[in-house]
Amino acid sequence: MASIGDFDPLHSTVPATKIEVTVSCRHLLDMDTFSKSDPGKTEVIDNTLNPDFVRKFVLDFFFEEKQNLRFDVYNVDTRSSNISKHDFLGQTFCTLGEIIGSTGSRMERTLSLMSYRMLSAFHSLFVLSSGIPGKKCGTIILAAEELSNCRDIATMQLCANKLDKKDFFGKSDPFLVFYRSNEDGTFTICHKTEVVKNNLNPVWQPFTIPVRALYLYGEPVHSNHDFIGEFTTSYRELSRGQSQFNVYEVLNPKKKGKKKKYVNSGTVTLLSFKVESEYTFVDFIRGGIRCVPDPSVIAGNPAQPTSLHYMSPYQMNTYAMALKAVGEIIQDYDSDKLFPAYGFGAKLPPDGKISHAFPLNGNSEDPNCVGIEGVLEAYFQSLRTVQLYGPTNFAPVINQVACSAQEVTDGSQYFVLLMITDGVISDMVQTKEAVVNASSLPMSIIIVGVGPAEFDAMEELDGDEVRVSSRGRFAERDIVQFVPFRDYIDRSGNQILSMARLAKDVLAEIPEQLLSFMKSKGIEPRPAPPASCVPNKPPGSMRI
Repeated sequence: MASIGDFDPLHSTVPATKIEVTVSCRHLLDMDTFSKSDPGKTEVIDNTLNPDFVRKFVLDFFFEEKQNLRFDVYNVDTRSSNISKHDFLGQTFCTLGEIIGSTGSRMERTLSLMSYRMLSAFHSLFVLSSGIPGKKCGTIILAAEELSNCRDIATMQLCANKLDKKDFFGKSDPFLVFYRSNEDGTFTICHKTEVVKNNLNPVWQPFTIPVRALYLYGEPVHSNHDFIGEFTTSYRELSRGQSQFNVYEVLNPKKKGKKKKYVNSGTVTLLSFKVESEYTFVDFIRGGIRCVPDPSVIAGNPAQPTSLHYMSPYQMNTYAMALKAVGEIIQDYDSDKLFPAYGFGAKLPPDGKISHAFPLNGNSEDPNCVGIEGVLEAYFQSLRTVQLYGPTNFAPVINQVACSAQEVTDGSQYFVLLMITDGVISDMVQTKEAVVNASSLPMSIIIVGVGPAEFDAMEELDGDEVRVSSRGRFAERDIVQFVPFRDYIDRSGNQILSMARLAKDVLAEIPEQLLSFMKSKGIEPRPAPPASCVPNKPPGSMRI
């Protein structure tokens, strides 16, 4: 069982949202002489070139991860279970994010015949085979839908009675820790209540938790990390609400084994339990919200190998790695793939004017770059034309993106500002003011520190513990996530692993931050368009 001392309720593991993927194909290759092709695995549908498969794929969805998928289509000609014995009709590659991020979470792709190659990072939904390149193989239609129980949120309150005394000079300071039972018999912490000081009959505050985290779990009771006892229950039992069935004996196995007259270490009672459906991140994506990426990097001198901006012909520098790690995931939710990108802290040509918010592509009229590859190209080009110059001011870039977000507050767009810097912030007062102002807007800020600098001051902007404030005003929401990239660098030098670790951590809070904005403004997701209205090429997007 996990250590209570290591538990961080803000980063606890909760089951991922589950997505159901439906597959259809159109105009498949006709591989049979006397009958139409029989595509499979899913189920096999006889004699059609336009199958709509009934069997669906249920996948865990993690916004913060790049979840690669490969779909292969076969014609079943024999009863053999060996897939190589069947005709290969075509394949396509995509990510789960691309399917969800398409308009109406419905995506159409052309199938292609490709020669075999190793792709161990891909989660195969069919089995790969070789084919003849160059033929038209038809199309595959992929539709994603969130399972209904992923929207349910449970609110409950518990109290305890006559708990064991653990403190020598006073009573216990009890709190509850919730564990979810995993399929392999292990347990994962999914919630911890507040501590009630000096009280053997505590009443804990009501709290909210996703229903999907409640299927079979145990609840140990602790006092200042001293184990008092535990009990088990289930979602079915909790859903009965306050009743005689929801009064639990708290048992301490060690005491029970040592003392013959041991009864229990107190009781825990469920006071209330209510389940409601909430809108989810996927609901807003399906409704067509655009997540708008705005990458910003501090400029530097790429000529020296010691520079963090050094453009090696053999590997990416840390700035490029951070841009690619975060950008490749979020671009799946931005269908127009146009990313405004800015630099800050540089002298610009031709007259050496100092700027703390300049377009990386050099075009002040249109700072958009096409895709993350376009952002990287503009970044490398800017390194050849601008000169590094301090101080490191964050406020100008934050304010510039905030101006864009201010123009679109109807829930149709959400902005994610990615700032990458190797310097300690120079305008903390102004930046705090900018963050507080931006907290009421549809935007989040990710700050990645690269290099060996001390970034302790940056933690002040990350409002996980204490909400950022400026001149007596507190930020309406926690919108800033700061991490030093060095904490994610793989020791063996594996850049792909380093990038995956970074993206997983910095993007994990984005869905909840988006939802908190929508909830604070009373914005509901737009209905997903019906399949007949979904174009083959999605028009919307989500921005960094």
